[in-house]
Order: sequence, then C-alpha cells, then structure tokens
Amino acid sequence: MGSTTKIRDVARLAGVSTATVSRAIHHPAVVTKETRAKVDRAVRQTGYAGNAMARNLRRMETRMIVVLVPNIGNIFFSELLSGIETTAADNGYSILIGDTTSDPGRARVFADYVRGAQADGMILLDGKPPYFAAPASGLDGQAAAANQPPVVVLSERLPGYDFPTVCIDNVAAARGATAYLIGQGHRAIAHITGPLENILTAERRRGYRAALHAAGLPRPPGYEVTGDFSIRSGRLAMAGLLAMARRPTAIFCSNDEMAIGAITAIRAAGLSVPGDISVIGFDDIQFAGCYDPPITTVRQPRRLIGATGMALMADILAHKTVAGGDRVLPTELILRASSGKVSAAP
Repeated sequence: MGSTTKIRDVARLAGVSTATVSRAIHHPAVVTKETRAKVDRAVRQTGYAGNAMARNLRRMETRMIVVLVPNIGNIFFSELLSGIETTAADNGYSILIGDTTSDPGRARVFADYVRGAQADGMILLDGKPPYFAAPASGLDGQAAAANQPPVVVLSERLPGYDFPTVCIDNVAAARGATAYLIGQGHRAIAHITGPLENILTAERRRGYRAALHAAGLPRPPGYEVTGDFSIRSGRLAMAGLLAMARRPTAIFCSNDEMAIGAITAIRAAGLSVPGDISVIGFDDIQFAGCYDPPITTVRQPRRLIGATGMALMADILAHKTVAGGDRVLPTELILRASSGKVSAAP
C-alpha cells in the first residue's frame, strides 16, 4: 500500500478500530499486548507505521488532542464533538475525549496527558481551567502562560484567562428570547436557570433580567428558580412555579432539557402549552424540534463552535499567531409551537 496507506486500511487489516490503531501507535502502553501485536503486523504489512511514527518523532508531536467534557452523556455535546472530530481529522489529528464527570481529579489525569507530552493540546468544554493554567494578568502570569501547553476553550468562557475561546453571546440571546415573549403580550415571565455557579447560568439570567428591565416589567419573588440543566430539575422547578399565587404565563428555560421538564409538569397539571403557558428553551438540541409541542429555542451553532475551536488549535500547533480572547458566533431564535401570544390571565 505504501505511502497512500490510510489508518483505516491498517485498522481493517488488524481487525480493530481506527482509534485503537491510533492508540497502539501513539500510546502503546494503553492497549493490550495482543492488540499491539495485531496492529504491529498490520502496519508492517502496509508500511504505515514506519511513515507515521517517523513523522511524529521528527516533529516531536503526537497528533493527539485531548477534549474535556463534563458529562459525555449530555446530548448538548454531541454536535460540538462532531465538529471537533471532523476538523481534527481534516488536519491530521486524532482526539481523546475525556469525560471528567465534573471531577477535578479526573480532569487532572487528562491534563497530565498534555503536560507529559502524550498529547499536543487540550480543548475545554467543561468550563474549568486546567490545573497548570496561569491567569492572564501580570508579567508572571504572562510568562507562565507562554510556557503552557496549547489550550482552546469552547462554549463556557473562563474569566481571568486569555485562552482562545469560541462562544456565543449568551446575554444577548437570552435577552432576545425574553423580549420575544414580551412582544407576544406576556407580562408574567419566569426563568428556570442552570446551576448558579455556572457562567452560562449567570449570562443567560442577565439577559432575561435585562429584557424585563427594558420593558419596565417586575421580577416577582420566586420567578427565578434554579435547576441543574436536567429534565428532572425543569419538571421540579415548574411544579414550584405552578403552585404560586400568580402563575406565570411564560417560562424562559436556560436549556432545552429543562424546557422539556417544564412542559411535562405543565401538562401533568392539566394545562396546555402554549395555550396556558408558553415555554422557550436554549441550545436547540435534536429533540427540541420533535418534542410535543416542538420547542421554541435559541439555536447555537454547536458543530461550528467545535470546528472553529479545533481549527484554532491546528493553527496554534502549526505555529501560527493566534490571539487569545473570544470568537463570538451568532445565534438564532427558532420559533416553534411551544410559544405564542398570551392568553387570558390565570
């Protein structure tokens, strides 16, 4: 096969996945002796290993990027990871997905891959800086940052750090969603937030409050309820709002999963969406458009966020000049059947 050999050719001959071939070449200690033997036979037959390994050793790089996510089971990350992986492959890189489960200890293990030169860089989707990161303030911080492994941040900004970051304007998007409800005649608009320590929660809450303030509308006590981005938390938060003396006529949820939970609670109470209560979510996950009713939501370009972040990482590793700070991508309010004009006051 010679110089045209692809990693998938090696995988096919060895009877393993392309990811296993990559691990066997770059990180042989993490695969079994039997698997290494199969891959070794295949790469010797195809001529792939000699070329690939010599290239990597000559460049002193692994062609591996660590991607940290806080919960691999969260469907929000699927499009982001797809954008990262496609762009990584286009640039000759593989990705290692590290599911931290929001555990700092697990995050440190994956960060050590980069610090130990077992991976070339790190893409963060978990909203937390790696343990080796230096804040971008003062001469000492700038000097330390210059010696750090490459890091790119996606979705959740890290205040105080100057990593290249790809994100959206959460404040403007949340303000626009709330303003739409106001434009539909709603005056009693509640908000189901994410975890209070999360920066996305803070930014989307700011947008919600800004829209109410601009319209001269009050925020009655109890109209902001904390969730955790899960369907269950949306259902519980909505149950509390339904028990209030002045029931809201519209709900802005900080993500689509909580919007699904809110709609479930509304219907369980014998009310209709949007006839009695309008609901808006955030993210436009794949289930939002096929739920009953389809959910009005803020669409963020998750695949493009992932692709843009990986392209920045490839530029950094190619020794191109890449400035820190935000790259803000546009959002879109997708209007569906879960929202509408206000009905008679409850």
